[in-house]
Amino acid sequence: MNEFAGNIAIGLGQALTADSLLFCFIGVTVGTLVGVLPGIGPLAAISLALPMTYYLDPTTGLIMLAGIFYGSQYGGSTASILLNLPGSATSAITCLDGYPLARQGKALLALFVTAINSFVGASIAILILMGFAPLIADLALGFSSAEYFSVLLLGLVAAGTMTPGSPVKGLMMVAFGIALGLVGTDVNSGAFRFTLGLLDLSDGISLVALAMGLFGVSEVIANIGGRATRPMRIERIRLRDMWPSRQEWREIWPPTLRGSMIGSFVGALPGTGPGVATLIAYATEKRISKHPERFGKGALAGISAPEAANNAAVQAAFIPTLSLGIPGDAVVAMLMGAMILHGITPSPNLIHEQPTLVWGLIMSFWVGNLMLLVLNIPLLGLWVRLLSIPYNLLYPAILVLVCVGVYAADNSVFDIFVVLAFGILGYVMRILGYEAMPVLLGFILGPLIEEHLRRTLLLSHGDMSILVERPVSLLFLLASLLLLAISALPALRRRLARMESV
Repeated sequence: MNEFAGNIAIGLGQALTADSLLFCFIGVTVGTLVGVLPGIGPLAAISLALPMTYYLDPTTGLIMLAGIFYGSQYGGSTASILLNLPGSATSAITCLDGYPLARQGKALLALFVTAINSFVGASIAILILMGFAPLIADLALGFSSAEYFSVLLLGLVAAGTMTPGSPVKGLMMVAFGIALGLVGTDVNSGAFRFTLGLLDLSDGISLVALAMGLFGVSEVIANIGGRATRPMRIERIRLRDMWPSRQEWREIWPPTLRGSMIGSFVGALPGTGPGVATLIAYATEKRISKHPERFGKGALAGISAPEAANNAAVQAAFIPTLSLGIPGDAVVAMLMGAMILHGITPSPNLIHEQPTLVWGLIMSFWVGNLMLLVLNIPLLGLWVRLLSIPYNLLYPAILVLVCVGVYAADNSVFDIFVVLAFGILGYVMRILGYEAMPVLLGFILGPLIEEHLRRTLLLSHGDMSILVERPVSLLFLLASLLLLAISALPALRRRLARMESV
């Protein structure tokens, strides 16, 4: 206990220095702006900010980069709610219920709720990070590739079955996303796969280009000439418009706490990231809700759970990174790269060898999240006023930002054409009733599930039975089957009802 209190004191001593506070503020402010603006993700922003850390103390530099990361999660929900354009891939699921809320004139309420959810989710994850990091890290360390394959499979099944409309269409879109994820270079053999002879595809399809095309550009195309081209009227912004009623508070808290726990657990698993956490949290809420028909039409639970899970997962992703040296996702991998650039090797001994860095970073999370709460709520009115901008001015500006963001990510003109192609594809999918979200999740998780399946089969000499012989792996596989069965149940009932009526 004395050691724990001493570590907290060390961390506070570092996090409350003038340099740490200044660069933490810069990080969370830049992160919020990056999250709000569609087309520029935290990965590109951190990449651009990385050279600045050369001139900073390593801990101060990491505090700023981490602030950009979790600050973008706060801002990402803003564009999702106001414009149906996810500021980042992890906030895409907030579009499902956040945007309908905005169309109902509840944009301020939705933004306030997501700010509170984000803070609560992040706070719970930081507590877990502080108190239970060794336990969770040990649990994640005990997972083999078989367990990772099973949990990723559960995430893909959830991605396919949780979407509005037909689960079959959802699963088809997951398969399409996995197929897109196969494009590029085979990591084992080095051979090009499905590149169509294009050298630009040798590294695979850009995640940023795919996400911005399917969600951003398709939204712009869909609204050209439609009713949505009329800007929404913004009434006077009042505090009582954003403050939830007593009934709404009761609807918000349970999903927030469940989403926080899901995000904390999933985020601590290396390689999963906040995208999987938001997906599982949303699917869980929809499954256990007494009114699942409200999801997709502006349910508060539909934004509360994924936003809490999103921010909890982002904070929890630092558990395997700081304790094991395994990045929780691509953005955390960038932060780990920053550590290595400063001569710090993430490993299980890091927490003992660099207590000032580790605990200073952890305590800066508290400082940064408090800054974000103070920064976001007073500026909610400013974000809402984005809706008063005429869409004939706003959408061209968004297209320019998307193109600049996509180009900045990899300095590739080819990716600009890719984002436009996926924009047209996303619009066609929208007309035909196919959801884009499962494509994105299949694209993200596909390469991971392939990697872990290959590794599992390599270790078991091709014996698939290892997936059911390991208890934890079997548990996740059974959960996947249960989810499929629950999804198929309504269709089976309808068919039986038709047979009885004949």
